[in-house]
Amino acid sequence: MAVVEVNLSGGKEHANQPWVWRLCREFNVTVSIKKASVDTDFGWMTLELQGADEDIQRATAWLMTTGLHVEAMTRALGA
Repeated sequence: MAVVEVNLSGGKEHANQPWVWRLCREFNVTVSIKKASVDTDFGWMTLELQGADEDIQRATAWLMTTGLHVEAMTRALGA
């Protein structure tokens, strides 16, 4: 199992979308919200994604297609 921490941020057009719900539903990853601040004009969050390397790569690649700013912060491989 891999663990990846990512920062997401987006403007008004992204702030009201269910990004975390879609990650949990559409990709085989466990999502933990580490930090977040979301209002009607701007939002950001730090998420920890845990799962198989391939699933995390697919989830991250999808996030990059949404128009959100996506930045991988850390990566650690589990046992």
